Amino acid sequence: MDPEVQHEPSEITYDEKFYPARPKPLRPSVRRANRSNSPTPNSEPVASNPEYVDWLTEQSMLRDAKLIAEQLSGKGSMWQNPYADPDPRAAVERAPVWFTAYPISVINAPQTSFLSTLGDEKLWQAFSEIGVTAVHTGPVKVAGGIHGWRPTPSVDGHFDRIGMQIDPAFGSEEEFRRLCVVASAYDGIVIDDIVPGHTGKGADFRLAEMAVADYPGIYHMVEIEPQDWHLLPRVRAGADSQNIDAEAEANLARAGYIIGQLQRVIFYELGVKETNWSATPPVVGIDGVERRWVYLHYFKAGQPSINWLDPSFAGMRLVIGDACHSIADLGAGALRLDANGFLGVERRAEGPGWSEGHPLSEAANHLIASVVRKMGGFTFQELNLTIDDIKAMGTNGADLSYDFINRPAYQHALVMGNTEFLRLTMTLARDHGVDTASLVHALQNHDEMTFELIHFATLHAEDEFSYGGEAVKGSDLGDRIRGELTDRLTGRWAPYNRLFTTNGIACTTASVITASLGIRDLDRMDEADIETVKRAHLLLAMFNALQPGVFALSGWDLLGILPIDAAEVDDLIREGDTRWINRGAHDLMGYFPEAVRSESGIPRGRSLYGSLPEQLADPQSFARQLARIIELRKRFGIATAQQIDIPTVSHKGLLVMVHELSQGTIQATVLNFSSEEISATIQSKHLVPGTCAIDVFDDNEIATVDELNSFPMTLRPYEGVAVVLR
Repeated sequence: MDPEVQHEPSEITYDEKFYPARPKPLRPSVRRANRSNSPTPNSEPVASNPEYVDWLTEQSMLRDAKLIAEQLSGKGSMWQNPYADPDPRAAVERAPVWFTAYPISVINAPQTSFLSTLGDEKLWQAFSEIGVTAVHTGPVKVAGGIHGWRPTPSVDGHFDRIGMQIDPAFGSEEEFRRLCVVASAYDGIVIDDIVPGHTGKGADFRLAEMAVADYPGIYHMVEIEPQDWHLLPRVRAGADSQNIDAEAEANLARAGYIIGQLQRVIFYELGVKETNWSATPPVVGIDGVERRWVYLHYFKAGQPSINWLDPSFAGMRLVIGDACHSIADLGAGALRLDANGFLGVERRAEGPGWSEGHPLSEAANHLIASVVRKMGGFTFQELNLTIDDIKAMGTNGADLSYDFINRPAYQHALVMGNTEFLRLTMTLARDHGVDTASLVHALQNHDEMTFELIHFATLHAEDEFSYGGEAVKGSDLGDRIRGELTDRLTGRWAPYNRLFTTNGIACTTASVITASLGIRDLDRMDEADIETVKRAHLLLAMFNALQPGVFALSGWDLLGILPIDAAEVDDLIREGDTRWINRGAHDLMGYFPEAVRSESGIPRGRSLYGSLPEQLADPQSFARQLARIIELRKRFGIATAQQIDIPTVSHKGLLVMVHELSQGTIQATVLNFSSEEISATIQSKHLVPGTCAIDVFDDNEIATVDELNSFPMTLRPYEGVAVVLR
């Protein structure tokens, strides 16, 4: 075979062709070693103490990964599923509508855990009525760090993982397994998280600091020779590391220790994080040698980055073991790959190191996704990079990608009442070969509204784009969009939203809408205001749901949660992490109405729409109208359709998405992002003259397509219509 020729994925698997009536093969099964999380220390937590080193080793993720691998290696069950090629449409068919949870923000039913609350059959009955087919639990495994014998709390909402066991604060492994069983009874699945880019400062990191076996190989950490310790900053009393400044970063790079400056500093904060590198104090190893290390952390100092190309392959073994545990032990059907675009880093002759869009990230993601497919699951990636990177990483890696391309763009369309930038990003994605069905189109999640617009700020900064009737450089276009979002969604116009460093805006979907409507004081909203917010919220839901791909929403969306007053989370946002204002606690089923905080201490957010039982009893509620949208999406197979056109429009507030359904029928989603009524002409070369445009919500005929491949229609403010041509 010509090595230049790309192989094509098979249209049908071996089993499907030769054994059509064969039952689905059993999944691989493992059990993680049970152990006590509570030590009984009676000695010093130092490297010279074998009891302490043995305890850390027992707690480590690398040890668990080894035990899990031993149970899976050489088993026939590991060869029953195709794994080479991503299959986004199969993943979408399996789980087309997701509820994304955030454990520390869910108000549990009294005397129950988060996982027990999420596995409640009445909740799944409500999910079933709405159309939810999957639940993404969010991070539920132990996180934070270990200091001596003591655990330390998470520094990033449980994304600084230190073990494979479920954090007792969220429930137990048995409760996770029961959640999977309940989900399956409602034809749903459970989606878990792995973090392939970093861990917390748990047992694995402490063993690495003490130079135990191959633990240092897990991380991007470099031992600094004693004669060069003068290049390192002092570590203040009580701290276990100190971020190095730009001068120290340059000096250590010149000395040949580290790569040095990277392409950007995520979570930059003067005096807190000025570079992506931190130094440890002197640490005595098990060999009695005192060492100081410098380690990489793309995110916070408590999240040391994993090295995917160390000769020990210890980091790879840890991550793959974690993925196998979630699928084969806990029973998850899919995994989110958190921050998976930062797995390769390389020094360059000039300029910053190569740390984004690196081929090693593509290779690592291919390995992770292939193992998960081999185990019978699928993956989706959280990749906030360029459209080029999303295309490249999705070629052999994760089955689905989070839609970072259009998420800030659809919010910009609402803010400005102008869809031009949204139409540009959607067209660019199609031109780059990104299949719309391979994207997870989401409303709010646990993070900020990200507006970095990496595609325009980095690789395509010097490219020219047509926008506003002129040619605009990518960097200038990104600056313009960010400026408009910042001006309209924060400050005196919307003091309840906050900037989040240089990444975006901390806000809820509801507070994006209130800011767009010019509502400055959330306490003075009346019923008419809430009704307008609901109508705009449903419009955004229609944009995400009535196109191919996964539709994802959260409890903050289902209940219409507003941001928390910053004063209520002052201790959490003090160092600049303003995202806590958009993570208000919420009670989906109204089981604990008197609770003012979640069990994790997050203040309750104000709900505009009420609990799910209240909404499902009201045919005009947000949840009931959302269920209607999802039902139509399912009936017409829009989730797995082909998006074939994003045509030009006759009004700046209009967006039209044209799809070809599986049976060849043409479907169009028509949305009015403006606050005014629009009398529009819908035109696309795919609209066949003589066919009738039917509104699928009421089955009424709108118009007949004319010889110019167009038809007229009128839309009220923030109205959306789904049309099929017959």
